[in-house]
Amino acid sequence: IAQCMNKFPDERVFATYGDGLGNIDLVKLMSFHRTHNKKATVTAVRPPARFGVLESENGLVTHFGEKNQADAGWINGGYFVLEPEVADFVFHDDEPFETGALPRLVEKNQLMAFHHYDFWQPMDTLRDKQALEGAWAAGRAAWKVWK
Repeated sequence: IAQCMNKFPDERVFATYGDGLGNIDLVKLMSFHRTHNKKATVTAVRPPARFGVLESENGLVTHFGEKNQADAGWINGGYFVLEPEVADFVFHDDEPFETGALPRLVEKNQLMAFHHYDFWQPMDTLRDKQALEGAWAAGRAAWKVWK
């Protein structure tokens, strides 16, 4: 992201980590960003529910079922709109954006969260890759928004 900011020093940019797929509406993301007049906007997503849920009382299982994705908290979905001034929050090219610039932006009240309620999936593991390839092969690629 630091290299992107340096390549286009006077421009607002979209940036992504590239390890997640989503059907984020970039027009709505940009509109949200412009409305709030902050230096950066991150897309907040809910992670896919990976495990079932088990509830118990005194060792007795009272509920066993699938975890609802809406029960999970919001996470960084990796899609950003960044104003040129964000480069001032990046101290080193090799510093992770999420542990460097993003906390600094939060400290200065300059980071907004655009909540995305639709499809988002990470591709961090072989399992994720296989699931996404399977969805594509089956014609169920929720991230494919073009015709």
